Amino acid sequence: MKNKKIPLRKCLGCSEKKEKKDLIKIVKAPSNTLSDAAGRPEISLDLTGKLPGRGAYICKNIDCLNKTKKSRRLEKTFKCKIPDDIYEALERELNS
Repeated sequence: MKNKKIPLRKCLGCSEKKEKKDLIKIVKAPSNTLSDAAGRPEISLDLTGKLPGRGAYICKNIDCLNKTKKSRRLEKTFKCKIPDDIYEALERELNS
């Protein structure tokens, strides 16, 4: 029997490669689908890992979130402003 390949993704905070299921996915929806009233792309948390769009991953570690926020890596990855409520939702998820 063949061994199933385990998908690895790189954390924005610590830059370590980890299994996809151990990370939290942040998604920028494709430009032709979801956007808000001002035409900005929709940024959301994807706890299932199955939403379409450009994805970025972060460890389930508050230190990685702080590094990502301080260095503005999400803004650089998605090339747009990240709303504060995304960071707040990430922090709530990490604290729960």
